[in-house]
Amino acid sequence: MKHKVLTPHHIRRAEAQLSSADPVMAAIIKQVGRCRLGHSKREDPFTATIEAIVWQQLSGKAAATIYGRVLKLFPSGKPTPRAILAASPDAMRAAGLSWGKISYLKDLATKVLDGTVPIDALDHLPDEEVIETMTKVKGIGRWSAEMFLMFRLQRSDVLPVGDLGIVKAMQRQYGLRKAPKAERMLKIAECWRPYRSVGSWYLWASLDVVPGD
Repeated sequence: MKHKVLTPHHIRRAEAQLSSADPVMAAIIKQVGRCRLGHSKREDPFTATIEAIVWQQLSGKAAATIYGRVLKLFPSGKPTPRAILAASPDAMRAAGLSWGKISYLKDLATKVLDGTVPIDALDHLPDEEVIETMTKVKGIGRWSAEMFLMFRLQRSDVLPVGDLGIVKAMQRQYGLRKAPKAERMLKIAECWRPYRSVGSWYLWASLDVVPGD
């Protein structure tokens, strides 16, 4: 089954559609400039999943620092499932990972090796099946799976309503009195379809906190 993946052409189309359909988004695009979501693609799906776990519940600067330290624990900065399982928990803790996230990474490595998570085959699955598969890993919730969809698989129509940055940016940019609930966010972003991933990127960029950028 073929899934809509963001190419440079699609991103240009998305910018035009968002600008036309949503005046608020048009103003953000004018301020931020070109969408760089395509530049953020992670080549290796296993490393992309590690990055999503590291970024959970952290600010952009803190997450980037810890992620950089974690990569330095492995030869050529490339963690593999076997290398993660062999890595010293104390060394991973010293890099800045919580004990919980260390256990998540170990569980990810185990499930990739035993085939529970066929990480190299996820490109061929629909968005919801990718989420269902990835959330079999301890500590990976919907948010982390959505980050994988956006930044590794480059899927075009993901709206991570549980992301605090997206909530904050939407409240600020749309002049909302309270932080919006998921239903309100989905309604606001309805006119972004099928490019809600690009709209989400612009909301992050408006706060200068794009995950993994």
